[in-house]
Amino acid sequence: MRRVRLGLAGRLFGAQVLVVLAGAATLGLVAVAVGPAIFGRHLREVSGHVDAATTRHVEEAYASASALSLGVALLSALAAAVAVSAYVARRVARPVAQLAAAAADVADGRYATRVARPGLGREFDTVAAAFNAMADRLADVEVTRRRLLADLGHELRTPLATIEAYVDAAEDGISVTDEDTWAVMRAQCTRLRRLAEDIAAVSRAEEHQLDLHPRRVSVPELLDAAAAAVRPQYGSKHVDLHQRVPAGLPAIDADPERVGQVLANLLDNALRHTPSGGTVTLAGDRDPAGVRITVSDTGDGIPAAHLPHVFERFYRADTARDRVHGGSGIGLTIVRAIVAEHGGHVTVDSAGPQRGTTFTVTLPAAGDRLPPR
Repeated sequence: MRRVRLGLAGRLFGAQVLVVLAGAATLGLVAVAVGPAIFGRHLREVSGHVDAATTRHVEEAYASASALSLGVALLSALAAAVAVSAYVARRVARPVAQLAAAAADVADGRYATRVARPGLGREFDTVAAAFNAMADRLADVEVTRRRLLADLGHELRTPLATIEAYVDAAEDGISVTDEDTWAVMRAQCTRLRRLAEDIAAVSRAEEHQLDLHPRRVSVPELLDAAAAAVRPQYGSKHVDLHQRVPAGLPAIDADPERVGQVLANLLDNALRHTPSGGTVTLAGDRDPAGVRITVSDTGDGIPAAHLPHVFERFYRADTARDRVHGGSGIGLTIVRAIVAEHGGHVTVDSAGPQRGTTFTVTLPAAGDRLPPR
């Protein structure tokens, strides 16, 4: 025969009925075992000596009355318990079934599905809130994934189209492979390589697979090295790079190459969005949580609506991060991931378009770790 598989409601109902039956059986056995002896003792205390026939008749009357009253009481209690058990089982099983259906919807890609708070206590409300938070996160991930694929396709299309056009022209004998041609081809290949390297870097960082080699390092030395590496580019664009590093900054435990990568990305980002004649300031300061490093520019600025998104992969604001400025579009994502791996956090602030931007990296002092944000 086919085995019947009970759902949660059926299992809860069956369990509660078993509890009621066990309680009823226990009550009956105790009443039968203890009741007559207690009744007989009290009868003798009240009436003194009672002959055997009278005692037997009274005990039979007691047993009959007890059986009848216990039977009626137990049947009534069982009916009430069954009704309550059915209600409770249905009440508990309904939100579980709704949660299972919602989970199936999310598994099928319907990320807008949400569950209501069942009102069955803190534990059920916590589960419902956690599910809704998970669905929100999955919806955000799906939006990011689609934008990532669309932007990645756009990023690849331009250099590939350029290379393909030059190859077709060379095959047709239209183009001459002079130095300018090779320069264009080399620039497009460099763009593709940089895009591939940045995607690999941000994937490793976000999956916590960065090969970090932390050691005790001096913040002024890190800032000096970062500024020295970019001064030629700043000079060729006629953008002033200022440094402000007070004495007595605490050391940090960090991988100098990775922190250098963070500073290089921030300084490159500032240079690309600062016009000729502008200024970029690289500064280090004390912070209650450790050390604060800021990169401030007098460039394009970022509209307030875009500030929460600038660290997302391939996110570009119309003014501050459009493709005319170049870049792979994920440099700031790499910055956030590397800083997080060092136990710190990074923020961005801007007063608006054409009013400059400030990126702030906060890292724990040596031996410490910042609290989560």
